[in-house]
Amino acid sequence: MSEGASAAAAPPPLLRVEALRTWFPIRAGLLQRTTGWLRAVDGIDLEIPRGQTLALVGESGCGKSTVARSLLRLVEPQAGSAHFDGVDLLTLSKPALRPYRSKLQIVFQDPMASLDPRMRIRDVVAEGMDAFGIGANAAERTERVAAVLRRVQLDPDQMGRYPHEFSGGQRQRICIARALAVEPELVICDEATSALDVSIQAQILNLLRELQEELGLTYLFITHDLGVVRYLADRVAVMYLGRIVEEAASETLFESPRHPYTQGLLAAVPSVDPSRRKVAARVAGDVPSPANPPTGCHFHTRCSEVFDRCRLEAPDLYPVAGGGGSRCFLHEPGAGATPDVAG
Repeated sequence: MSEGASAAAAPPPLLRVEALRTWFPIRAGLLQRTTGWLRAVDGIDLEIPRGQTLALVGESGCGKSTVARSLLRLVEPQAGSAHFDGVDLLTLSKPALRPYRSKLQIVFQDPMASLDPRMRIRDVVAEGMDAFGIGANAAERTERVAAVLRRVQLDPDQMGRYPHEFSGGQRQRICIARALAVEPELVICDEATSALDVSIQAQILNLLRELQEELGLTYLFITHDLGVVRYLADRVAVMYLGRIVEEAASETLFESPRHPYTQGLLAAVPSVDPSRRKVAARVAGDVPSPANPPTGCHFHTRCSEVFDRCRLEAPDLYPVAGGGGSRCFLHEPGAGATPDVAG
């Protein structure tokens, strides 16, 4: 079969995001007039095939979590589209959106903060089932709670306990169980392992992979830690100041990062394997404010490869060898620019 025929036969992605933009108004004065905009998400494109994992990676404050909240309509984007199984979630009214809420679930960073301390675990896990009318009666829902707790490797006999009686890793398993209870197709993991010890992180990542293989789940895995991405992700999108600066298959990105920002992030990942130690310089300085982003390429104020054009023009996401793309003039077709050594 030809490459074109294979592409034509490939199923459409479960989620396709195009030109998503979520800005927040900055208000000042007695009348709270809008004086500017915080550009949290500044026009991004993403695709996640069914049954695969896309990792969205970047430093704190780059807009990753706002992407998650925009897709779930917890905040309202100003522009763009988010087609889930062919339906644009951003154009739906609140009543029309309700049937899709069970199909898209989220697991947050801090399990204790996302669990009601006054609710027993049985009620926490069953809350979504009650809301969406899943299960014929309370007894059937209790059976489903027991089954989903076993699936995340927790003892169903503990469903009468409260969140504070569990460890951090167990509480995160409870949050995963709550998401699974409504039979989602896409699960957004928003820094779901960053608050856990390294050994517990590995256990949760193993669990997520097992659940994906067993249930055919699709993941959007949001993290600032590239160290946890390689194990789980099929593809990686690197985000900087509201924009995707590089996107590639996981192995391609780790073995041959193209964008200077990605190279700097990978240089900061510890490795005991000398063959995997990165020679690129780590990213220096702080992320500029999304309320006042730099002109041209947003990364030029921290880039070791910067030249004059970077300060004036914003690059496109140029395709690169091996698939994916890099938002850098160094990868523009026919590019031969010389970095400005003076910075």
